[in-house]
Amino acid sequence: MNSLLIGVVALVVFIVVVLVKSAVVVPQRSEYVVERLGKYRTTLGAGFHILIPFLDRIAYKRSLKEEPIDIPAQTCITADNVTMEVDGILYLQVVNARQSAYGIENYHFATAQLAQTSLRSAIGKISLDNTFEAREILNQQVVEALDEAAQNWGIKVLRYEIKDIQPPHSVLEAMEKQMRAEREKRAEIAKSEGERQAVINRAEGDRSEAIALSEGEKMKRINEAEGRAQEILKVAEATAEGIRKVGEALASPGGQEAANLEVAKKYLDQFGKLAKENNTMILPGNLTDVASMVATAMATLKQTGQQPS
Repeated sequence: MNSLLIGVVALVVFIVVVLVKSAVVVPQRSEYVVERLGKYRTTLGAGFHILIPFLDRIAYKRSLKEEPIDIPAQTCITADNVTMEVDGILYLQVVNARQSAYGIENYHFATAQLAQTSLRSAIGKISLDNTFEAREILNQQVVEALDEAAQNWGIKVLRYEIKDIQPPHSVLEAMEKQMRAEREKRAEIAKSEGERQAVINRAEGDRSEAIALSEGEKMKRINEAEGRAQEILKVAEATAEGIRKVGEALASPGGQEAANLEVAKKYLDQFGKLAKENNTMILPGNLTDVASMVATAMATLKQTGQQPS
């Protein structure tokens, strides 16, 4: 009885061990390559699977996720014989687990080596100055070379990125001097342009000022001339109006007598002023004949009043 119980227990343990060894759970985004008696049998996708004990075994496990691979720094020589240290990072993905297992021994090592050789070849075709500007082109050339070679490995090269480019110290010093010279050149150009613009602005300001002054002087003279013309016109009009009114007054009743009286009065006033202001006077011969003086003045006024205006 005891021996039978021991046998049953041993059988159960054996079945459990066999189930544990034969049951396989494949994670998401992974594939397992199964061999039977050393020969490829199948590729297991994500999920639960049962293998035949002692016949089937999982030979390779592959992740289908994108994998980054660090590419160590290497010495590259440009087309103008300048050495530099270049490193990068490679992104690839397993697209066929069977080919990645049997197409090559170690696809990580193979892609890293091929990336280095492809980069050296690409950099050897361009000059030092172009290496800093042509990173995208270099990356694309490396990806194309790797992708073509990795087709038989079940690998898809997604992208390659150059991380750092380190030229020799002497080249860095030369580049620094060149950049400093360029900055100084741009500064001198900017300074000269500023001075040139300042001179132009001052000249334009002086020109505008001169034009404004001349325009102002011109307008001043025009205004003065127009003012003098208006003054002369007004004086002439006032004089004509005065003469007309004098003529009308003379033609009116009693106007002749009033004019005689006014002329005689003005004559005596002016003669009195002349006597006060001068020590020496020239007296007319008929000084006492005021009536004849008045008659002469009135004849003149009468003749003027009769002229057409």
